Amino acid sequence: MNELLKKSACELAVDLREGRITAVELTTACLDRIEAVDGRIHAFLHIDREGALATAAEVDALRSQGEELHPLAGIPIAVKDNIVTRGMPTTCASKILQGWIPPYDATVVERIKAARLPIVGKTNMDEFAMGSSTEHSAFGVTRNPWNTERIPGGSGGGSAAAVAAYMVPLALGSDTGGSIRQPASVTGTVGAKPTYGGVSRYGLVAMASSLDQIGPVTRTVADAAALTELIGGHDPLDSTSLTAPVTDLHNAVCKVADTRSLQGLKVGVVKELSGEGYQAEVQSAFEVTVERLRSAGAEVIEVSCPNLEYALAAYYLIMPAEVSSNLARFDGIRYGIRVEPTQGPVTAERVMAATREAGFGDEVKRRIILGTHVLSAGYYDAYYGSAQKVRTLVQRDFDRVFADVDVLVSPTAPTTAFRLGDKVDDPMAMYLYDVATIPANLAGIPAMSIPVGCDNEGLPIGFQVLAPAHHDLRMYEVAALVEALTPDDIAGNCPAAQWEEVL
Repeated sequence: MNELLKKSACELAVDLREGRITAVELTTACLDRIEAVDGRIHAFLHIDREGALATAAEVDALRSQGEELHPLAGIPIAVKDNIVTRGMPTTCASKILQGWIPPYDATVVERIKAARLPIVGKTNMDEFAMGSSTEHSAFGVTRNPWNTERIPGGSGGGSAAAVAAYMVPLALGSDTGGSIRQPASVTGTVGAKPTYGGVSRYGLVAMASSLDQIGPVTRTVADAAALTELIGGHDPLDSTSLTAPVTDLHNAVCKVADTRSLQGLKVGVVKELSGEGYQAEVQSAFEVTVERLRSAGAEVIEVSCPNLEYALAAYYLIMPAEVSSNLARFDGIRYGIRVEPTQGPVTAERVMAATREAGFGDEVKRRIILGTHVLSAGYYDAYYGSAQKVRTLVQRDFDRVFADVDVLVSPTAPTTAFRLGDKVDDPMAMYLYDVATIPANLAGIPAMSIPVGCDNEGLPIGFQVLAPAHHDLRMYEVAALVEALTPDDIAGNCPAAQWEEVL
């Protein structure tokens, strides 16, 4: 493997600015890596070699002319396939959108293009972001680079696998109930969900509009901070976009990682997000990391958020209700493929039924049916209305404990990556896998996952940091401290060599 690919995005950015490498050289290395290994991983649904190299050549030409470029200019990036890209397919890994090429860019893609990051392609995902393992894609499963018989998490397993397997240093994902953080946990990458509204959702194909959030997938906290700075900030095209200016995350992260100062930091351990039901090695790695924070000067306090017990159930009522509404447009008449009935009259109703039957997979149909039911007359108050009340209680729990602590911490996922096929036919088991990540989406608060070790099979373990809404900087600073305090040999204890041997 080309040694360039093992460097972080920030290290590569310095190499590019100082002329040690060219953007074309780096982008070619990423594209060659994808060609060499993605046949085994299937992280990508579409590769844009020509477009990526054209952007890289433009960066090199402008740099040679002395142009002042964005610090990340020339760094290759991958984009999850539910974020629209003009002139490049956006399918949401669904047959119903197969072949669709958007006529516009999402705001985050516009910002990436303006900064001249070569977009190498679109990554695989669970269909319409509905799943926790990237096994629900209409175009085949994605595999975990650490062990190709294991899941890479979901719904954004493609982005996480692409970064973990050194195909790209940066990727974008979307997080509705943990779809950035949970894949990051099981692939040993860094994944962050910003405060709701901190990054524009314009051009993100909506799953559940009150929960969805675009965020970074990287290999270091500093890289995630730099990418969040680039894509974040107010967008008038998104009515939920925050107006606050983007914080200087990257410099703050670098500064705190150098000082490693934890004096005065209060860390809350969420009682309801660990312990029973969590894999022993996940719990042990979590406790070891908490002890590192304590030894470095942090005050560790156990806190209770009793309403988190009901968060999973509330999420799986609110989310399907919004899915039912958002996916109604994909009917063969307004959007999506068109399938006409083979027998009988061709009416609008029959075309819609035939199109949705052929275009949607089982998990999407399951959530549409559930969402339609909970919104129906006679059930709205009992289910959807009650779930919204629970959501308010979860938000109040977080508000209460954040009055006493600076950040909250928990394991990101209850176990390391499970085997492909183990849960695909058991929806309840799959839904339970997001138990630790869902509460942040319900509350709209920022959260991120950082790798802190491996289990005895060499599978990565993630550590989650949560902060109050609008305090993404605090989350990044603590995450950088966790990363800095995690021994360098943690990665060495993991079978990273298999990326060469197996792939």
